[in-house]
Amino acid sequence: MKKLSYLVLFICTISSAQSILSPSKELQLSFSISKEGKPTYSVNFKNQPIVKESSLGIVLKDADDLVANFKIDSIGQKSVNETWQPVLGEQSNIKNNYNEMTAALSQPATGRRINIIFRVFDEGVAFRYEFPKQKNLNYFIISDEKTEFNLVGNHKAFWLPGDFDSQEYPYTESKLSEINTDNIDRNNGIGLKSISGKYIVQSPLMMKTAEGVYINIFEAAVVNYPVMHLDLVPEAYQFTSHLVPNAIGDKAYLHAPCVSPWRTIMVSDDAREIVSSKMIFNLNEPCKIEDTSFIKPMKFVGVWWEMHVGKSTWDYAGSQNAQNAADGQLKPSGKHGATTENTKYYVDFAAKHGFDGVLVEGWNTGWEDWFGNWKENVFDFVTPYPDYNLKEVNDYAKAKGVKMIMHHETSSSVANYERHLDRAFKLMKDYGYTAVKSGYVGRIIPRGEFHDGQTMVNHYNYVAQRAAENKIMVDSHESSRPTGYNRTYPNYVAAEAARGNEFNAWSVGNPPMHETILPFTRLLGGPMDYTPGIFEIKMSYYDKSKTEQVHTTLAKQLALYVTMYSPVQMAADLPENYERYADAFQFIKDVAVDWQDSKYLEAEPGDYLTVARKEKKGERWFLGAITDENARDTQVKLDFLSPNKKYKAVIYQDGKDADWKNNPKNYDIKTMEVTSKSKINLHLANGGGTAISFQPIN
Repeated sequence: MKKLSYLVLFICTISSAQSILSPSKELQLSFSISKEGKPTYSVNFKNQPIVKESSLGIVLKDADDLVANFKIDSIGQKSVNETWQPVLGEQSNIKNNYNEMTAALSQPATGRRINIIFRVFDEGVAFRYEFPKQKNLNYFIISDEKTEFNLVGNHKAFWLPGDFDSQEYPYTESKLSEINTDNIDRNNGIGLKSISGKYIVQSPLMMKTAEGVYINIFEAAVVNYPVMHLDLVPEAYQFTSHLVPNAIGDKAYLHAPCVSPWRTIMVSDDAREIVSSKMIFNLNEPCKIEDTSFIKPMKFVGVWWEMHVGKSTWDYAGSQNAQNAADGQLKPSGKHGATTENTKYYVDFAAKHGFDGVLVEGWNTGWEDWFGNWKENVFDFVTPYPDYNLKEVNDYAKAKGVKMIMHHETSSSVANYERHLDRAFKLMKDYGYTAVKSGYVGRIIPRGEFHDGQTMVNHYNYVAQRAAENKIMVDSHESSRPTGYNRTYPNYVAAEAARGNEFNAWSVGNPPMHETILPFTRLLGGPMDYTPGIFEIKMSYYDKSKTEQVHTTLAKQLALYVTMYSPVQMAADLPENYERYADAFQFIKDVAVDWQDSKYLEAEPGDYLTVARKEKKGERWFLGAITDENARDTQVKLDFLSPNKKYKAVIYQDGKDADWKNNPKNYDIKTMEVTSKSKINLHLANGGGTAISFQPIN
């Protein structure tokens, strides 16, 4: 790692206003103390206001607030320009370049001290609260955080309603003044009601001004702290931080010295700079795992989608059978998916087509009584069903060179999972499992806690830490959304934490624009397990009475392997469906999942995205282009390819008559020879996409 850092000495003469510029000098953050001693900040981009004067501060429980009556003790500045290497990622090297200002504040009346640290990158600004060790502020409780984001216009926004337990909503696109979060249903939950004339929305919040400037409000390094939502006063375009409470209404329990998460505001007039930004990761601590050799990218298949489409079930007996079993023994329903025989079928398929692993959900006892019953001890994470021979399956997979991926559905009984965690990890180690997919469906037990509260944030991070000690990778579902923590614990390889592909199987589904928004929001904080690759798109294939479908073309499902970054990618459809579309399936077999370099060629949130990536330790490139419900024609320059080389380009594209709703499986495959000087014309159908592999020609 190369690092170059300059430290500027503290300013001796302190004024009430200070400014700091980005390395490019296009972004400016100004900090000041008002006459009442209130800390405030503002942000300008290319001399135009982005965030007008906004207050900063912390409300304490049973103590004087840290919101006013401050004086500036000192101001310090420094610059950092370094490069670091992620274990897995979109690129081999990440540049971390920013200017920093630390404002040391104190309240003369109380003697309390607080530091506000500001960092300004070329693509955005970040700030956090730091609580130094001190006599008058040792152990304390945060009741509220008064961080404001006062915007200057009625911007277009892509937003999710506030919900302390879920991000599984489709995005709404509207003006800030039109945001209304009341009575928004996500199929199995309702967003939070408005409070005191304010609407609660989730971060990250992506926006675009009328002048074409892109703004994103988010956070980074959420550790020992609740997730931040945002209260909006629509007519004022004013956001204020809204911390997720615990069961008794407290927000965070802290002990100085400590810090808050970073509050981030990305700003650019080029959408590609937002979607490609690594600012969130740069704000997290470096890797704490000494030996990272067990952290490896994976492509896998699994016993999963067949349950979503109704072909089989997670449970062994069926809930009715389990409840009425007179002899107390489970009786097989005949539809259980996770059988020894069925798993071997998936193992054979994985071995035949070069996949790294097989995920099996529903292998363990408890699924008959797991959802909605608020029970503490449904799963023990070690006991298989009678029709699943754990040793036989693992011996079979090992002989075929395939890794088995464990599944732990906690049913949000978190205390129960923590009690069993070491035993569950020991079982994994005994059988050679290197990865676990965890799930947190339902309301949190113990009751009253939220998925996004401090307790659960600590839990998700604790599981990643314990997994690292056992050399296990973690892919969490229904957790709080990532904020770059996988830089610190890179074995936390992926999470769902958004509305995934599964919703297309049994609900109104995800609109075609959904995947064009997620890279600008959810994926800024870390890789997403979106489970792409669905080829049999209409659910009527499995049941003629069903009307649900994936809102996509088949070619778009291929493109998602490039546009939706994750180092663990699932080929989510059934093996038999891939066999029937073997020519298209070839792209999933070929595409890499760990990258040396990534180029965001075209980007517009809610409309389209085109990404090219170069595989790590190889010379192949892959391109993915997706669009929303509107068809799109574009020309892509191939100047990202290595010069003086010829490539075989295999293009998987929407067919002439393709349409996500009426003809989603219409696709064409063509091959051509290209160089870095070539251009390719792409036609993306309604809800469609294009995937291309570039293989160097020797």
